[in-house]
Amino acid sequence: MLEFENVSKSFWTGKTRKVILDRASFRVNLGHSLGILAPNGTGKTTIVNMMAGLEKPDEGTIRKTCRVSFPLGFMGGVVGKHTGKENARYIARLYGLDPDYVEAFSRWLCGIEEYFDMPVGTYSSGMKARFTFSLLLAMEFDIYLIDEGMPSSTDVEFNRKAGSILRDRLASATVIVVSHQPSTLEKFCRSAAVLRDGRLHMFDTLEEAKRMYDYAA
Repeated sequence: MLEFENVSKSFWTGKTRKVILDRASFRVNLGHSLGILAPNGTGKTTIVNMMAGLEKPDEGTIRKTCRVSFPLGFMGGVVGKHTGKENARYIARLYGLDPDYVEAFSRWLCGIEEYFDMPVGTYSSGMKARFTFSLLLAMEFDIYLIDEGMPSSTDVEFNRKAGSILRDRLASATVIVVSHQPSTLEKFCRSAAVLRDGRLHMFDTLEEAKRMYDYAA
């Protein structure tokens, strides 16, 4: 279970205060994936980061009684001056996992050959995306967080292998996906919410959420 209780979050832009959430309360139970529809620039990534524990709310409480992933594509915790091998083993220890397994899995999946033993700071953006995605898939979570703004890989073989593993994981896991496109949510969710002006409007079905989203667009 992941629960937000009266959670508020805002930022000062230099001219005005941008409200991301205003006393939002909702719960995501295991087995019930959720999509969140929101226009670009409304704080989708901030909400996902709060779910992952990467950002703190200004007010309110966030409760987690299950294993929640870091956002797909998130680079936090990965140190540029350290090699892929060193980063993989560090992340494994951080999550209490076997460093040998995480290193071997990541090395196999990301397929960057000798670059795995070079500093991550020397990687191209595509190589970094493959490396961080491989780290996420080396671990199993109850809830996976998907942000549409996450980096993607153009490597066909990696996409085939990673996509197959991710589909297997998601078959038995819960997904929270945030996007400005309803079509993205259709792949993962039956129920959805719409974020407007700091308010999260919850709906039992994706179709209901789409109607409000399209009307307010």
